[in-house]
Amino acid sequence: MKVLRFVIASSVLLLFVSSFAGAQARFDGYFGVGTTQVGSSHQFVYNQNTGSVLSTPHMDGVFGTIGGGVFLKPSYGFGAQVSFRFKQGDYGGYGYRPIFYDFNGIWTPQINKIVVPEFQAGLGGVSLKYYDSSNPYYDPNTGRLSTFLTSFKHFQLHAAAGLRFKVKNHIYIRPQLDYHWVPSLTDQFGSNSVLGYSLAAVFSSVE
Repeated sequence: MKVLRFVIASSVLLLFVSSFAGAQARFDGYFGVGTTQVGSSHQFVYNQNTGSVLSTPHMDGVFGTIGGGVFLKPSYGFGAQVSFRFKQGDYGGYGYRPIFYDFNGIWTPQINKIVVPEFQAGLGGVSLKYYDSSNPYYDPNTGRLSTFLTSFKHFQLHAAAGLRFKVKNHIYIRPQLDYHWVPSLTDQFGSNSVLGYSLAAVFSSVE
């Protein structure tokens, strides 16, 4: 739900800004799938439910990416992006789900109308949520049973490079490489550097 609220709030903000930017403003939105990877910390986690000691995992799996941007000039704009693991991964017998969110400056140099490079740079945060499916409890805030255990939050710096390929008017396909630098991520994983790969469909309001 927090991911959904972030996407909705960011989209409303971008649309609000674009509505005051005049007819020449461009609004882009995109969604895609990919993966985000970082190595294991090679630490061990004691699972009190099973009594077993398991090694911490690599971060991987299938991630969804949602984002958008407002361009007040043809090649320069700003936007927001969120990337999240679709399913919980296994972390020493517990479930975990990472969520990356960031706000970026965007540059799309106009080389031609068929192939358009895209570069992003900005900052944001990472939320690592952990779950214990063997010990559900009643959550008075939602009125439902919950398996949520705890969460850790980190600051992050973000950079990305992609290449848009025009499919038809206003629609592009964009492979993209993302880099996240997350201080203190080594508390849970093996590196503060995280790489992401995605393929997204991009919808642009201006040709």
